[in-house]
Amino acid sequence: MKKALITGITGQDGSYLAELLLEKGYSVFGLVRRSSTLNFTRISHIQDSIELLSGDLSDQSSLVEALRYSMPDEVYNLAAQSFVQTSWHQPVFTGDVTALGVTRMLDAVKQVKDDIRFYQASSSEMFGKVREVPQSEKTPFYPRSPYGVAKVYGHWITVNYRESFNMFNCSGILFNHESPRRGYEFVTRKITHTVARIVQGLAEKLVLGNLEAKRDWGFAGDYVRAMWLMLQQDNPDDYVVATGRAHTVRNFVEHAFRAAGIPDIEWIGEGLEEKGINKSNGKTIVEVSKRFYRPAEVDMLIGNYQKAKTVLGWEPAYDFRRLVDTMVKNDMDSLKRT
Repeated sequence: MKKALITGITGQDGSYLAELLLEKGYSVFGLVRRSSTLNFTRISHIQDSIELLSGDLSDQSSLVEALRYSMPDEVYNLAAQSFVQTSWHQPVFTGDVTALGVTRMLDAVKQVKDDIRFYQASSSEMFGKVREVPQSEKTPFYPRSPYGVAKVYGHWITVNYRESFNMFNCSGILFNHESPRRGYEFVTRKITHTVARIVQGLAEKLVLGNLEAKRDWGFAGDYVRAMWLMLQQDNPDDYVVATGRAHTVRNFVEHAFRAAGIPDIEWIGEGLEEKGINKSNGKTIVEVSKRFYRPAEVDMLIGNYQKAKTVLGWEPAYDFRRLVDTMVKNDMDSLKRT
């Protein structure tokens, strides 16, 4: 039986990955950081089937201990300070966990069992102010946030350990991937949850920042399958994981409201006329607020996943419409049950 250690197992990706590995017969260990606010909601249904170990990417000795205890065949490093907006307010913490934490884990692997197959969660935010469209594994990085900068470090230190010590290290450059398990602080879940609250009469409006930012949105359950496939190859490499299609935040909002049965939206806020957004006579309000704008915006991310398709045989199963419909339905059903 194969064994895997997942950092960030209580997060969106970690929970889907743990499910996948259990289905494939793995013994699954999850690294969790001691915290008064630790939330096991996403893994509660599989908690009896996995073993949780205490550890922290800021403490290398705890990583060594977790590896020695579990002796895994594969390590999936998904833990990070992963919210872009927070990275401007906590840049040092973001760098310590999201960047240096990768080095600590790689060095622990090298020390304990250097034939472990290692997956690093890289990010499309590394492309930032994009140098070409669409973005591939060969596109230069130009990060536009402390989070993006930290992810670039994590990516290159993974490559460096692979080339320096002949370790089986892979980086998945994942574009935005969402699900009903997405945190409420992320814009997609903020949209679908607020739409559901508006339908139930629990909220009056949705307040957002830049409506014109374009993202390549996929389903997290599809993307963890790509992670696993990377570590099953004969040779380690890096792969873009994406859908190849981009939509604006405004597109996401419009489709979410339609999925909830609300076709008309009244848009209010600065600069909407200049952006060609016409106000309607609808009763549902979306307000644009400058306080939700990023200090340095990433305008458009769209991935070229041809390499993953060719080498891994991977393709996304969910399209944009199905993803948004699924998230809206989940939030509406959840509110009805409460």
